[in-house]
Amino acid sequence: MKIVMTKATAIVLAASLLFAGCSTWSKAGSGAAIGGGSGAAIGAGLGALLGKSGESAAIGAALGAAIGAGTGAIIGSRMDKKAEELAKIESAQVETVKDVNGLEAIKVTFDSGILFKTNSANLSNNSKEALKSFANEMKDLPDTDITVYGHTDNTGSASVNEKLSLQRANAVSSYLGTCGIAPERMTTEGKSYTMPVADNSTAEGRAQNRRVEIFISANEKMIQDAQKEAL
Repeated sequence: MKIVMTKATAIVLAASLLFAGCSTWSKAGSGAAIGGGSGAAIGAGLGALLGKSGESAAIGAALGAAIGAGTGAIIGSRMDKKAEELAKIESAQVETVKDVNGLEAIKVTFDSGILFKTNSANLSNNSKEALKSFANEMKDLPDTDITVYGHTDNTGSASVNEKLSLQRANAVSSYLGTCGIAPERMTTEGKSYTMPVADNSTAEGRAQNRRVEIFISANEKMIQDAQKEAL
Protein backbone atom coordinates (compact mmCIF):
# COMPACT_ATOMS: atom_id res chain seq x y z
CA MET A 1 0.00 0.00 0.00
CA LYS A 2 1.48 3.36 -0.97
CA ILE A 3 0.57 6.36 1.17
CA VAL A 4 0.67 9.84 -0.39
CA MET A 5 1.77 12.60 1.93
CA THR A 6 1.69 16.33 1.23
CA LYS A 7 4.82 18.40 1.64
CA ALA A 8 3.36 20.23 4.65
CA THR A 9 2.38 17.03 6.40
CA ALA A 10 5.80 15.53 5.76
CA ILE A 11 7.50 18.58 7.25
CA VAL A 12 5.36 18.41 10.40
CA LEU A 13 6.03 14.70 10.80
CA ALA A 14 9.72 15.10 10.14
CA ALA A 15 9.93 17.87 12.74
CA SER A 16 8.38 15.55 15.32
CA LEU A 17 11.23 13.09 14.75
CA LEU A 18 14.09 15.47 15.52
CA PHE A 19 14.80 13.92 18.87
CA ALA A 20 14.14 10.30 17.93
CA GLY A 21 17.07 7.89 18.05
CA CYS A 22 18.65 6.74 14.83
CA SER A 23 21.70 4.74 13.83
CA THR A 24 23.58 4.12 10.62
CA TRP A 25 25.35 0.91 9.72
CA SER A 26 28.03 0.35 7.12
CA LYS A 27 29.76 -2.67 5.62
CA ALA A 28 33.00 -0.98 6.60
CA GLY A 29 34.49 -2.57 9.70
CA SER A 30 32.44 -5.45 11.04
CA GLY A 31 28.98 -4.05 10.31
CA ALA A 32 28.63 -2.66 13.82
CA ALA A 33 26.56 0.44 14.49
CA ILE A 34 28.22 3.78 13.84
CA GLY A 35 26.79 7.20 14.59
CA GLY A 36 23.59 7.77 16.54
CA GLY A 37 21.86 10.27 18.77
CA SER A 38 19.71 13.23 17.85
CA GLY A 39 22.04 14.43 15.09
CA ALA A 40 21.70 11.15 13.24
CA ALA A 41 17.95 11.21 13.84
CA ILE A 42 17.69 14.57 12.15
CA GLY A 43 19.75 13.41 9.17
CA ALA A 44 18.11 10.05 8.61
CA GLY A 45 14.58 10.82 9.82
CA LEU A 46 14.28 13.99 7.79
CA GLY A 47 16.18 12.54 4.85
CA ALA A 48 13.80 9.60 4.61
CA LEU A 49 10.85 11.93 4.28
CA LEU A 50 12.24 14.91 2.42
CA GLY A 51 14.80 15.12 -0.36
CA LYS A 52 16.70 18.33 -0.88
CA SER A 53 13.97 19.28 -3.32
CA GLY A 54 11.43 19.16 -0.49
CA GLU A 55 9.36 16.35 -2.01
CA SER A 56 7.94 13.75 0.34
CA ALA A 57 8.61 10.03 0.30
CA ALA A 58 6.29 8.67 2.97
CA ILE A 59 6.87 5.09 4.00
CA GLY A 60 4.54 2.66 5.72
CA ALA A 61 0.77 2.34 5.90
CA ALA A 62 -0.78 5.01 8.12
CA LEU A 63 -3.09 3.35 10.65
CA GLY A 64 -4.89 6.50 11.75
CA ALA A 65 -4.61 5.56 15.44
CA ALA A 66 -2.10 6.15 18.21
CA ILE A 67 0.42 3.37 18.76
CA GLY A 68 1.64 2.77 22.29
CA ALA A 69 5.24 3.09 23.43
CA GLY A 70 5.39 -0.60 24.30
CA THR A 71 4.37 -1.56 20.78
CA GLY A 72 6.93 0.83 19.35
CA ALA A 73 9.67 -0.62 21.53
CA ILE A 74 8.92 -4.18 20.41
CA ILE A 75 8.95 -3.25 16.73
CA GLY A 76 12.04 -1.09 17.23
CA SER A 77 13.93 -4.01 18.74
CA ARG A 78 13.08 -6.21 15.75
CA MET A 79 14.06 -3.52 13.27
CA ASP A 80 17.37 -2.83 15.04
CA LYS A 81 18.26 -6.51 14.91
CA LYS A 82 17.38 -6.74 11.22
CA ALA A 83 19.30 -3.56 10.39
CA GLU A 84 22.46 -5.05 11.90
CA GLU A 85 21.99 -8.21 9.83
CA LEU A 86 21.37 -6.28 6.60
CA ALA A 87 24.48 -4.16 7.20
CA LYS A 88 26.59 -7.24 6.46
CA ILE A 89 25.53 -7.15 2.79
CA GLU A 90 28.27 -5.92 0.49
CA SER A 91 27.64 -2.47 -1.05
CA ALA A 92 24.59 -1.74 1.12
CA GLN A 93 24.24 1.29 3.38
CA VAL A 94 21.72 0.69 6.15
CA GLU A 95 19.97 3.26 8.32
CA THR A 96 17.11 3.21 10.81
CA VAL A 97 14.42 5.82 10.10
CA LYS A 98 10.79 6.45 11.05
CA ASP A 99 7.66 5.51 9.11
CA VAL A 100 4.39 7.46 8.93
CA ASN A 101 3.23 5.88 12.20
CA GLY A 102 6.35 7.04 14.04
CA LEU A 103 7.61 3.45 14.21
CA GLU A 104 11.17 2.43 13.50
CA ALA A 105 11.80 1.37 9.90
CA ILE A 106 14.86 0.48 7.85
CA LYS A 107 16.33 2.21 4.83
CA VAL A 108 18.77 0.28 2.62
CA THR A 109 20.53 2.23 -0.12
CA PHE A 110 22.23 0.69 -3.15
CA ASP A 111 23.93 3.12 -5.52
CA SER A 112 23.11 2.59 -9.18
CA GLY A 113 26.79 2.36 -10.07
CA ILE A 114 26.74 -1.02 -8.35
CA LEU A 115 23.28 -2.09 -9.51
CA PHE A 116 23.26 -0.82 -13.10
CA LYS A 117 25.42 0.34 -15.95
CA THR A 118 24.98 3.96 -17.04
CA ASN A 119 21.55 4.64 -18.60
CA SER A 120 20.57 1.01 -18.05
CA ALA A 121 17.94 -0.75 -15.94
CA ASN A 122 19.52 -4.19 -16.36
CA LEU A 123 20.83 -5.55 -13.07
CA SER A 124 24.49 -6.48 -12.93
CA ASN A 125 25.61 -9.90 -11.68
CA ASN A 126 27.15 -8.36 -8.57
CA SER A 127 23.93 -6.54 -7.74
CA LYS A 128 21.94 -9.75 -8.11
CA GLU A 129 24.12 -11.36 -5.45
CA ALA A 130 23.57 -8.38 -3.13
CA LEU A 131 19.81 -8.42 -3.69
CA LYS A 132 19.69 -12.18 -3.19
CA SER A 133 21.41 -11.69 0.16
CA PHE A 134 18.88 -8.98 1.02
CA ALA A 135 15.96 -11.29 0.21
CA ASN A 136 17.46 -14.11 2.26
CA GLU A 137 17.88 -11.82 5.25
CA MET A 138 14.21 -10.79 5.00
CA LYS A 139 12.84 -14.33 5.19
CA ASP A 140 12.51 -14.21 8.98
CA LEU A 141 10.73 -10.83 8.96
CA PRO A 142 7.76 -11.48 6.63
CA ASP A 143 5.29 -9.08 8.27
CA THR A 144 6.81 -6.00 6.68
CA ASP A 145 6.08 -3.80 3.69
CA ILE A 146 8.87 -3.03 1.24
CA THR A 147 8.98 0.19 -0.76
CA VAL A 148 11.55 0.56 -3.55
CA TYR A 149 12.46 4.03 -4.82
CA GLY A 150 14.59 4.58 -7.91
CA HIS A 151 16.56 7.84 -8.21
CA THR A 152 18.70 9.40 -10.95
CA ASP A 153 20.98 12.39 -11.36
CA ASN A 154 19.79 15.41 -13.37
CA THR A 155 21.47 14.43 -16.65
CA GLY A 156 18.83 14.36 -19.38
CA SER A 157 15.17 15.35 -19.37
CA ALA A 158 12.77 14.90 -16.47
CA SER A 159 10.61 12.49 -18.46
CA VAL A 160 13.57 10.29 -19.41
CA ASN A 161 14.83 10.18 -15.84
CA GLU A 162 11.39 9.49 -14.41
CA LYS A 163 11.05 6.50 -16.71
CA LEU A 164 14.58 5.26 -15.98
CA SER A 165 14.21 5.62 -12.22
CA LEU A 166 10.95 3.63 -12.28
CA GLN A 167 12.49 0.96 -14.51
CA ARG A 168 15.34 0.58 -12.02
CA ALA A 169 12.97 0.35 -9.06
CA ASN A 170 10.89 -2.24 -10.92
CA ALA A 171 14.01 -4.22 -11.86
CA VAL A 172 14.98 -4.45 -8.20
CA SER A 173 11.44 -5.35 -7.13
CA SER A 174 11.06 -7.99 -9.84
CA TYR A 175 14.35 -9.64 -8.95
CA LEU A 176 13.48 -9.67 -5.26
CA GLY A 177 10.26 -11.43 -6.28
CA THR A 178 12.28 -14.21 -7.92
CA CYS A 179 14.24 -14.49 -4.67
CA GLY A 180 11.14 -15.23 -2.63
CA ILE A 181 9.76 -11.86 -1.53
CA ALA A 182 6.01 -11.79 -2.17
CA PRO A 183 5.09 -9.17 -4.81
CA GLU A 184 2.12 -7.95 -2.76
CA ARG A 185 4.56 -6.77 -0.09
CA MET A 186 6.35 -4.44 -2.49
CA THR A 187 5.62 -0.99 -3.88
CA THR A 188 7.84 0.75 -6.45
CA GLU A 189 8.19 4.36 -7.49
CA GLY A 190 10.54 6.32 -9.73
CA LYS A 191 11.58 9.66 -8.23
CA SER A 192 13.64 10.86 -11.22
CA TYR A 193 16.09 13.52 -9.95
CA THR A 194 13.60 15.20 -7.59
CA MET A 195 15.23 14.01 -4.34
CA PRO A 196 18.99 14.50 -4.64
CA VAL A 197 21.25 13.68 -1.69
CA ALA A 198 24.30 15.39 -3.21
CA ASP A 199 25.28 18.20 -5.58
CA ASN A 200 24.33 17.38 -9.18
CA SER A 201 26.88 19.89 -10.47
CA THR A 202 29.76 17.49 -9.72
CA ALA A 203 30.49 13.99 -11.02
CA GLU A 204 30.82 12.70 -7.46
CA GLY A 205 27.47 14.19 -6.49
CA ARG A 206 25.70 12.78 -9.54
CA ALA A 207 27.08 9.32 -8.72
CA GLN A 208 25.59 9.54 -5.22
CA ASN A 209 22.22 10.62 -6.62
CA ARG A 210 22.03 7.60 -8.95
CA ARG A 211 20.74 5.17 -6.36
CA VAL A 212 18.01 2.76 -5.35
CA GLU A 213 16.53 2.92 -1.85
CA ILE A 214 14.61 0.10 -0.19
CA PHE A 215 12.46 0.92 2.84
CA ILE A 216 11.26 -1.78 5.22
CA SER A 217 8.34 -0.89 7.50
CA ALA A 218 6.03 -2.80 9.82
CA ASN A 219 2.78 -3.90 8.22
CA GLU A 220 -0.55 -4.01 10.03
CA LYS A 221 -0.08 -7.61 11.16
CA MET A 222 3.29 -6.88 12.75
CA ILE A 223 1.80 -3.87 14.54
CA GLN A 224 -1.22 -5.84 15.77
CA ASP A 225 0.98 -8.70 16.99
CA ALA A 226 3.28 -6.24 18.79
CA GLN A 227 0.26 -4.57 20.41
CA LYS A 228 -0.90 -7.94 21.76
CA GLU A 229 2.60 -8.72 23.01
CA ALA A 230 2.84 -5.33 24.72
CA LEU A 231 -0.35 -6.09 26.65
